[in-house]
Amino acid sequence: MTQQQTVHLIDDDESFLRSMARRLRSHGLNVATWNYAAEFLLSPEPNAPGCVLTDLQMPGRDGFELQRILATSPNPLPLIFISGKGDIPATVRAMRAGAEDFLTKRTGTTELLAAIQRALDRDTRERAARGQQNSSRQLLSSLSERELQILLGVTQGLSNRQMAEQYELAERTVKHYRTQLTRKLDLYTTVELCRLVHDAGLTPESLATTIAELA
Repeated sequence: MTQQQTVHLIDDDESFLRSMARRLRSHGLNVATWNYAAEFLLSPEPNAPGCVLTDLQMPGRDGFELQRILATSPNPLPLIFISGKGDIPATVRAMRAGAEDFLTKRTGTTELLAAIQRALDRDTRERAARGQQNSSRQLLSSLSERELQILLGVTQGLSNRQMAEQYELAERTVKHYRTQLTRKLDLYTTVELCRLVHDAGLTPESLATTIAELA
């Protein structure tokens, strides 16, 4: 069963927190409320899908620190700032750091809901991409150092003969390892192999670095 997305509402103003939660729930959104960023970061469901709607100025960790922590966490939920006043420098800083939007507390319901929906859609896309990346990296982790070398050669567009020369192997040995890795991955074309490396978040250069670290 797909887990329901949650809008995490964070604000130290208790009255605003209650009214905003009612407002969002009246439009069918699943809402969790938090008085402080630290409380949210200790949430018992650290990998749950959703987004964050947070005040900027709060005691302890402010919105910018929360944004920084989220960006480097295993579950980097999209974040929307909702502040008591418009602040152009703060808005620019937030957006450059990847915020989905920067709104004021007077923002109308239509604009607010649209921003939340964009954030939730973004979370769905990014969560799927992270899942694909993890799956691809697991597949790559099953390969031996030599198989990874052959895969690197494939992504670089090298022929079997060129790989044999570069790796100081017999061409039939290259063919053997190439057949071995394609069967292990169940991927048989150059396009499929290159896509696997891309989906793993790697480039030929970073794949070469990985192989060097294994040597």
